[in-house]
Amino acid sequence: MRLLYLLILAFTLFSCGNSRNQSTTQFFTANDSAFQYSGRHTQTSAATELINSGASVKVSVLGDSITIYFQSGNEHHQYVSLEINGEYRGRFKVQQDSLRLSLPEREVFNELVILKDTEASNGSIIFKGISAEKIRPVTKNQKYKIEFIGNSITCGMGADTRQIECGEGEWYNQHNAYLAYGPRVARALNAEFELSCVSGMGRYRNWNDEDQPVMPDVYANLRINGSQAEKANFEGKAPNIVSIALGTNDLSLGDGAKERKPFNPEKFTLNYISFVENIITYYPETKIALLSSPMIGEKENKILIDCLKKVQDHFTDSEIAIFEFEKMAPQGCNSHPNIKDHREMAKKLIPFFKDLLAKN
Repeated sequence: MRLLYLLILAFTLFSCGNSRNQSTTQFFTANDSAFQYSGRHTQTSAATELINSGASVKVSVLGDSITIYFQSGNEHHQYVSLEINGEYRGRFKVQQDSLRLSLPEREVFNELVILKDTEASNGSIIFKGISAEKIRPVTKNQKYKIEFIGNSITCGMGADTRQIECGEGEWYNQHNAYLAYGPRVARALNAEFELSCVSGMGRYRNWNDEDQPVMPDVYANLRINGSQAEKANFEGKAPNIVSIALGTNDLSLGDGAKERKPFNPEKFTLNYISFVENIITYYPETKIALLSSPMIGEKENKILIDCLKKVQDHFTDSEIAIFEFEKMAPQGCNSHPNIKDHREMAKKLIPFFKDLLAKN
């Protein structure tokens, strides 16, 4: 009788001990209420398009492992960065893919962030959902939000050469929005963030053209391009700070293949003022940060700072702050900052943004 009792007890303990490992995973579609999206995106009943650089989805997941289902929205590949429990887990190529990950904490919920590293101009990433044992919303409270408007520097273009060297494959193979200066600043200040950036784009003219849409023309369009068919949604949580880093491309000489007129400070300043006025229309209570560029020469920087001060002086009823970068020798692709450069930029920006947030 005692032997029978021991056998039954052993079987019960074995079953209980293995029930956790044998737990059944479920597929949770992208429209499940547990998923929290940031950045420009659109949703259908079956999937969510992550559109702009830094657009992300976060969720808390339970289980030994998870499988993420996503794909590029066109025939080209894309890149995402993954974060688990606040730890960066690397950058992954996305085409027609699913990705299986082991979770570090198997008995508790893990916080997962999937962030789009490539730009809106590269196409969307279609997030379909995940397979996991359980999911629930992330409970972490982020009081503040910062929006970073800019060009290729803000997008993290040419920053990450650890997997693919400069000049290999597609021009965006080294994009890493997660490790760009803006998201670094936001994470350091426990703030939400959004990136509204396009490589080569300027305030009144672009890197190599004088007659194509510029940032003020495309900002209100969902996909940050010339199409007005879909408009961005400005009804969500308003940013406490809107950071604008434009001017590098306006001051650029281009590639020399097209005629390039001399830089027009008056046109730049007037258009900049108009753009800031539009931002304030969307976000009446926001503070505006105007950033210079770490990629231009001393002469160009003086011109840019003079223009930014005129923009600042124009607004007497809104708080406009200016941050001036020191000139750097960028180590990324095509004279862009690499991930170490972005880290140094962020270190210098953190106290500046911290002071602005403290005035709320």
